[in-house]
Amino acid sequence: QVQLVESGGGSVQAGGSLRLSCAASGYSYSRYCMGWFRQAPGKEREGVAHIDTDGGNTTYADSVKGRFTLSQDNAKNTLYLQMNSLTPEDTAMYYCAADFRRYGGVYCFQGLVGDRYLYWGQGTQVTVSS
Repeated sequence: QVQLVESGGGSVQAGGSLRLSCAASGYSYSRYCMGWFRQAPGKEREGVAHIDTDGGNTTYADSVKGRFTLSQDNAKNTLYLQMNSLTPEDTAMYYCAADFRRYGGVYCFQGLVGDRYLYWGQGTQVTVSS
């Protein structure tokens, strides 16, 4: 059973930075699609970024392009989300998600669509004050 544990959230002022971590365990497959999602109170869940762990191809939501960066440490089975130039609009609970399934032979079809992911972490809160 895959387990995902997020950490690194906290409170920062606008313009600040945070690095979120997603530690994965219980892996049975060598290749996964992993993503970061966020949900603010009263708003729908939003896909932030995702990565194909084989090759490292990434996709970012327009709202975070140029500010957020994904990286992975395969030795530690950990996915990172470096968040710079944070604004109050980035305030949300951030969740890590993962899935090993393919669709029509295509890996990482899950993209930024949360409903397509099988495994989820418990989330870490990010609060940005103005």
